[in-house]
Amino acid sequence: MKKFITFITTIAMLFTMVFSVAAEETPVRLGGLKGATTMSLVKLLDDNENGKASQKYDFTMAVTADELTPLFIKGEMDIIAVPTNLASVLYNKLEGNANLLAISATGVLYVVEKGEENIKSLKDLKGKTVYATGKGTTPEMAMRYLLSKEGLSLDEDIDMVWLSEPTEAVAKLNGQEKGIALLPQPFVTVAQKSVEGLNIAISLDEEWKRLGDGSMLTTACVVARKDFVQNNPEKVELFLKDFAGSVEFVNSDTDSSSQLIEKYDIIKAPIAKIAIPYCNISAITGNDMKNAASGYLEALFSLKPESVGGALPTDDFYYGAE
Repeated sequence: MKKFITFITTIAMLFTMVFSVAAEETPVRLGGLKGATTMSLVKLLDDNENGKASQKYDFTMAVTADELTPLFIKGEMDIIAVPTNLASVLYNKLEGNANLLAISATGVLYVVEKGEENIKSLKDLKGKTVYATGKGTTPEMAMRYLLSKEGLSLDEDIDMVWLSEPTEAVAKLNGQEKGIALLPQPFVTVAQKSVEGLNIAISLDEEWKRLGDGSMLTTACVVARKDFVQNNPEKVELFLKDFAGSVEFVNSDTDSSSQLIEKYDIIKAPIAKIAIPYCNISAITGNDMKNAASGYLEALFSLKPESVGGALPTDDFYYGAE
């Protein structure tokens, strides 16, 4: 009888060990958009591929946020890098089941012009046609808010032509003598390589700073499902460590990071090297993250509540903030 009990106990311990190891090796399901949000992750992805990351990641890159958000909502993604206002929308849609982990990019949006040398400020866009991507996300919301501060309406004073991808805007600019577009980096640099005479006219980041209200144009962020955070606190901390290291690497070693950016099929290395300084890639966490993001979301809420999901997130949204 004792031998039988010992046998059963041993089997139970083995099963416990097997399931424990399996749990430890379950990869974090991570998603990002093709552009600056994933540029911030390339060192993490390379380390993951080479077995050097703090933990395992299963990464999905998408062209638009619409590809990632359904997976996040259904619980098929743990952490995604998306526009900051979308993180707030997800928080409201999931009834609080989302945590903002970090701000990953600030100020990547630029108004570019070809043959429109008189475009020096947002007021100069009145009556103009502007090609853009990102309807319903940061590009639209930031533009809408900044124009309102200049007494202009995005709907009435400007002909905004919303396209699916930045490459479509580049094609439009290439096909005409004059044109204006609102583009994010690194696609501004991509466009300048293919569209002759294309210049940066306005930085939306600089326009936002001129408001002087203490908020930041927090273009992109990293958001996690709160149930994942609560059930996997160690995985979250390891991710933030890997993420911060990746951001530092991208900003400090543009030669090597640009090669990784090409490796992961974001943009070609020579273009990435030029674009990185204009992407404002960051890893802002804790109270600094809360201060930056909350002011930005409040600005959008004051203009269009649905742009942040109909309500401002409460303090529990901001991971690691007091």
